Amino acid sequence: MLAIGQELSVEQRLSKAVVDIMGNPKYVALAGVLMIGDRTVRDDVPTAGTNGRDEMYGREFVDGLTDPELRFLVLHECYHKLYRHLTTWRHLYEQDAQLANMACDYVINCKIADDNTDGFAVMPNGGLLDPKYRGWDSAAVYADLQSQAESGGGGLSAGQAAQGFDDHDWDGAQELTADEQRELARDIDEAIRQGALIAGKMGSGGDRDLEELLKPQVDWREVLREFITSTCTGSDYSTWRRPNRRYIATGHYLPSGITEQVGELVIAIDTSGSIGSAELTRFLSEVKGICDTVHPERIRLLYWDTEVCADETYDTHELDKLTSSTKPAGGGGTSVDCVPEYITKHNINAQAAIVLTDGYLYGGWGTWSIPLLWCIIDNDNAKPDCGKAVHVKAREL
Repeated sequence: MLAIGQELSVEQRLSKAVVDIMGNPKYVALAGVLMIGDRTVRDDVPTAGTNGRDEMYGREFVDGLTDPELRFLVLHECYHKLYRHLTTWRHLYEQDAQLANMACDYVINCKIADDNTDGFAVMPNGGLLDPKYRGWDSAAVYADLQSQAESGGGGLSAGQAAQGFDDHDWDGAQELTADEQRELARDIDEAIRQGALIAGKMGSGGDRDLEELLKPQVDWREVLREFITSTCTGSDYSTWRRPNRRYIATGHYLPSGITEQVGELVIAIDTSGSIGSAELTRFLSEVKGICDTVHPERIRLLYWDTEVCADETYDTHELDKLTSSTKPAGGGGTSVDCVPEYITKHNINAQAAIVLTDGYLYGGWGTWSIPLLWCIIDNDNAKPDCGKAVHVKAREL
């Protein structure tokens, strides 16, 4: 039992911070997420961090925080878990670890700061906060930071170049087994649903972030399959000019079927830097599986940024090489106008086009004259003004 006047240990202060948060009506919906995984204090951790399930806190770092700062830190790690940052944005981390860390932190810190004007939680020194990023997702922040770094001679301001006040255990997230990852996904989904239910019963108005996470998601694979099969299936019809040989021997003169083979299916891949190789491989594997059944004349892969940087064609009998032989090219800006212009210029007999992009485009969505499907990665705000669109989470690829 703690004697009057005796200081709390770091472990006790951490437990108290969690209890304080769970007792605050603003955060009743986070109770389930706060209970997921282990929460430990360690001497070998410089600040704090999470692998998306477990949380680690540096003893010396926590010891130097005030109670409001410690509550902010716990909330910060909790939101990393809630938003599944360590899996959702893995492809950004593989491109630029520092910018990926910063992008995730900016999103979280804006959220917590906006919710705590009463001083319940106060951001520790070194945290990344910019009201400009209020309401943005991590991919949008990442793109903005990347643009600043490129246009500013390769550097960010001193404040922006800071790493934030916690570490992100991306490797630890990858080390979770497949069963552990599935269990974690189920636990987080259940915590979100229970949290939204409890918040609703308490009349707190709920949390818009939780409501967004609870929205039913369209299965992008089904949309992709429907689009390809509806636009790339040959026209079947019958003709009496060539009798059906299977029935001649029986004395029946019946028409035979004719299939008009369709033209090319164009797959236009945005290579401006936001789509990782693993996501691309899984996407192309899905396309290949669908095309095995509808047999377009060929698949043409166009890799583009501000221009078409590579053009690859695969006939029906070559589809098995689609994922192993392709060589993505590009990596500059993002202007999709170049794709329909390239198709027209080179007289490509395109039956339809599928564009894989993050939707952060310069100069609009282009002018197209063929059926078009946009597969937009991690950017729910992107609203194309032509064709159909399906939004895809990178973690679902």
